[in-house]
Amino acid sequence: MVRVSITPRRAGVALAALTAVLVTGCSGEPDRPRPTPSTSTAAAEPTASGGPPAAADPAARAAALVGALADEDLVGQVLMPYAYGSSATKVSDGSAAGNRSLAGVSTPAEMIAKYRLGGLILVGFSADDPTAGNQATTNVDSPKQVHELTTGLREAAGKLPTAAAPFLVGTDQEHGIVTRITDGVTLLPSPMAAGAAGDPALTEAAWRAAGAELAAMGINMDFAPVADVLVTRSTVIGSRSFGADPKRASAQVAGAVRGLQSAGVAASVKHFPGHGLSATDSHKDVPVIPQSRKVLDGTAFPPFTAGIDAGALAVMSAHLDVTAIDPGTPATFSRKVLTDVLRGQLGFKGVVVTDGMNMPPAKRWAPGEAAVRALKAGNDLILMPPNVTQAYDGLLAALRDGSLPRDRLVEAVTRVLTMKFTLADTPAPAMSTLNSPAHRQAADALAAGAVTVLRGSCATGVRGPVTVTSSGGREKTRALLTEALTAAGAKVVPSGGTRVHLVGYGDGSADLSADAAVTVAMDTPYLLAKAKSPTLLATYSSGRASMTALANVLAGKARPAGRSPVPVSGLPATACGN
Repeated sequence: MVRVSITPRRAGVALAALTAVLVTGCSGEPDRPRPTPSTSTAAAEPTASGGPPAAADPAARAAALVGALADEDLVGQVLMPYAYGSSATKVSDGSAAGNRSLAGVSTPAEMIAKYRLGGLILVGFSADDPTAGNQATTNVDSPKQVHELTTGLREAAGKLPTAAAPFLVGTDQEHGIVTRITDGVTLLPSPMAAGAAGDPALTEAAWRAAGAELAAMGINMDFAPVADVLVTRSTVIGSRSFGADPKRASAQVAGAVRGLQSAGVAASVKHFPGHGLSATDSHKDVPVIPQSRKVLDGTAFPPFTAGIDAGALAVMSAHLDVTAIDPGTPATFSRKVLTDVLRGQLGFKGVVVTDGMNMPPAKRWAPGEAAVRALKAGNDLILMPPNVTQAYDGLLAALRDGSLPRDRLVEAVTRVLTMKFTLADTPAPAMSTLNSPAHRQAADALAAGAVTVLRGSCATGVRGPVTVTSSGGREKTRALLTEALTAAGAKVVPSGGTRVHLVGYGDGSADLSADAAVTVAMDTPYLLAKAKSPTLLATYSSGRASMTALANVLAGKARPAGRSPVPVSGLPATACGN
């Protein structure tokens, strides 16, 4: 089967067609007659002779299917909750109890059937994860298990009236500190590392490889890349951002979007209108964005515009109080931010998805009211409601009493289905593609371009044997670097050698070592401003690819070519003149 890429032009055509359908096809009549699913869906499906579908355009197929759906189906299509368990149909007693509390059912498959869901997000934990607060469970054990889970989810969704459209399975595979699937897959260096490498072609190739692996496991939506410009030092965004320069970040975002979507995985650029302008963690409180509209237009918005221009199928709204646009209202619930600015000013025509609705800023309202408010503001997909039953019932009641305009719900569902049908043409790769040599090579190239010298010599590596130390809890990373140094021909000794000291996410001044010859920042490089070592390096990431790249520099086999994508007090972007 020939692979069909989701190119920016093709995505734009589909979205333009969707706009036309929404303008001409939504009557707004709450009691309009509805054809049965069997008659309407047939118009968008292949003919009996095996010929092409009667309505092959994604937007037209979506409109045809929407016309066949009951109210319950419409509501279900805009919900994308999480569920407990690592299987669609067989879960532990604890997971069953979690699902009953969340949705009144025992398994993910039952949740899909009861609420006629449009999609499900897979969640999980990873080290140094600033989003851990709203990850109540994990669905991820291994790639094989994920593939079996997504297969089971799609089998359950295949029994719904919306079965003609692919079921959405999403996750947050940002790479770096927010990475849901970490074992048995190709792990890319963080977005900040890509920003340091500064080559969008390398980023696109690496994200294409990673996207192919997501698709192989049955995941067709990635809540990534992060398009936030890191104006303010932040632990919640940090190395999740491509950097502080809007122009350079824009090129990186566009490359990541193109890479993911060429593999058949919808990109969801986030967190609109720009979480990098505040250091407050929206997993705990509502960050206030006090900057002027001029700063927003010139600094925060360009990477989102670049992602949209690259064909991004989705944009994630954020729980941010943007005072220059709609003071006092989190952007997730602001029509001024989402409809007037994102759609009106930036011209986005795809799916707007909320950030997690189980985060404190969204929980100021009951789940049903919050879902209605988010949809009326301009969101099309409600992510991670804290109670699925209440969100579903609240939307259905609001639709039937008129407080949620039918046109708005139909518009949202049509956008979601258009995205699904756009994704439908790209066949999933085989599982054998996971962690393949070609994919690792793409990750290695990106990591190699990121290594930055902020102080010290750029010409040669360290001399003599090397001793690797680190801040607490980084034994795995230290072992990775030791292995990579040995492979690069360097001698590693327990003590007495040239000491290379590693620091990473969450570390402070107390984690530095004053007598280390080399200090390496494996997350944001800000801490290097306080380091006393004569040589300061940054990899911005701590995975295998980044440690291999660092080892090659330390062993004198590679020249560090990266530039810090964020300013570090008292230090240049590079000491190498790149």
